[in-house]
Amino acid sequence: MTITKKQNGTALEIALEGRLDTATAPELEQEVKTSLDGVTELTFDFENLEYISSAGLRVLLTAKKLLHGIGPVKVIGCNEMVKEVFAVTGFDQILTVE
Repeated sequence: MTITKKQNGTALEIALEGRLDTATAPELEQEVKTSLDGVTELTFDFENLEYISSAGLRVLLTAKKLLHGIGPVKVIGCNEMVKEVFAVTGFDQILTVE
């Protein structure tokens, strides 16, 4: 998995390429935890994400909790398979999925 970060003021975008699974989720979790200082809006760009597992969903939930009361967490660019995972698990009700 490749992680690319872009920050514009207090808005942070994290783009992922590859698979977000048990093997790669800890790397993303570390990136999220060390990158949120001063961030009030977090966007995950999943345009090039092929797959997400429950471990990946847990990282998104952690990000949502860390920004609770501070700002929004949204996901953009999901393929149909990732959107289906969000729908089946109810994560499309927890996060803004565009």
